[in-house]
Amino acid sequence: MKMTEISIEKVTINMGVGQTGVELDKAASILKTITAAVPVRTLSKVKQPTWGLRPGLTIGAKVTLRKQKAIEFLKDALFAKDNRILGKNFDNHGNFGFGIREYIDLPKTKYDPKLGIRGFDVLVALKRPGFRIKRRKINKKSIPRRHTISKSEAIEFVKEKFGVAVE
Repeated sequence: MKMTEISIEKVTINMGVGQTGVELDKAASILKTITAAVPVRTLSKVKQPTWGLRPGLTIGAKVTLRKQKAIEFLKDALFAKDNRILGKNFDNHGNFGFGIREYIDLPKTKYDPKLGIRGFDVLVALKRPGFRIKRRKINKKSIPRRHTISKSEAIEFVKEKFGVAVE
């Protein structure tokens, strides 16, 4: 049925640095290289004096990909993980995420000595047709429980669409 088909809403690639300056610029250039998209800086929301963090301080970078770009990047990222994901990486709403230790694990990515070696997180949000009702401006409503994506449905979608082994 058309209204029950699951699709990828977005893929977010996040690289947390924990500090501003040169390291943050390196992380942003790595994200730009691997995704061919302009990264956005992320801000700290909490105060952590022992780490030197305060609210509003720039501590990371992220890129959000949608549609075909998201699917292509996700295929490469899953290939870097040997097409294996743990079952605990899925949440109860059908979203999942995983980390990649080194950006050079991605296919067609070369090591740049100026940038060093960094890892990043890949977060994937899944959706069904009709999920727009929870974000629209007028007559906003919640998604009925029968239309939400469960953990098992998300696992089956990833297995079928990308040929991933979920352990």
